[in-house]
Amino acid sequence: MKSIISGDCVKKEKIKEFIIKHKKTVIACSVVCITLLIMVHMFLFNSMMNAGDNKDKVSNNGSNINPRVEEIQKKGAVVLSETVGTTDAQSTTESRKKQKTTTAPSTTKPRTESSQTATTASGVKIQYATAEPVANPADYNEQWNQGYLVAIDNPDTSYSTGHVSLTDEDRDLLERLCYGEFGSGGFVGASLIAQSVKDAMYYVGFTSVAQVIREYKYTGSTTSGKNQACQQAVKYVFDENHDAVQHRIMYMYNPYMVPSQFHESQKFILSYENVRFFDKW
Repeated sequence: MKSIISGDCVKKEKIKEFIIKHKKTVIACSVVCITLLIMVHMFLFNSMMNAGDNKDKVSNNGSNINPRVEEIQKKGAVVLSETVGTTDAQSTTESRKKQKTTTAPSTTKPRTESSQTATTASGVKIQYATAEPVANPADYNEQWNQGYLVAIDNPDTSYSTGHVSLTDEDRDLLERLCYGEFGSGGFVGASLIAQSVKDAMYYVGFTSVAQVIREYKYTGSTTSGKNQACQQAVKYVFDENHDAVQHRIMYMYNPYMVPSQFHESQKFILSYENVRFFDKW
């Protein structure tokens, strides 16, 4: 028994001597091991937290996103400090008078029920409205070639807006709104927000971005700044008169942040990174 205890003591002394002799190496190895354990833990934690996040994205593989979207965005590159636009107040009224919609009024009743549901952060469940099914989905390439960033199966081929000018004040406010409403959506997400504002100004007749925000109750922060993607999106949609999608979009919201039966009672057009976009019926 004494020999066993004596042997254990010898082993401990040798281990202690080794640690003291190679202290720096032991510390470095320990730090590496701890770092690896933390990284594995974070990866597993994020995987659990993000499980199911893609269930309402446009396409998991992005197959309906214009393959030239990065090229389009680079062409619209702007410097963050650059002020673009006109201060001529008269020019802001160009093409903003109430126009006749290019989409014929629908005789179909809004469909607010579907097999899809969303559960908000507060645990509230709402039923999704769904897009009108089509027998023959439209050609995505045709939409992409016209400059649309997101292709949909049922585009409105008669959709068109005239050029809407922005004052410097409107431009700055809109760029901030795009960031506050959908800053995580990059160039495509910001372009969808910008189009929503332009459609409201063109079809409803709002004369300023501030009026759109007020009347349509936008809740995105306009005090959090802006980024280059938002500036590029505003330039693409307003200055170059392009659109993100070939259909009028008037409303949008994120069902995972707040429930809205009102939005789901409107005409669903598309979803992009959990943000759902609608037209009026």
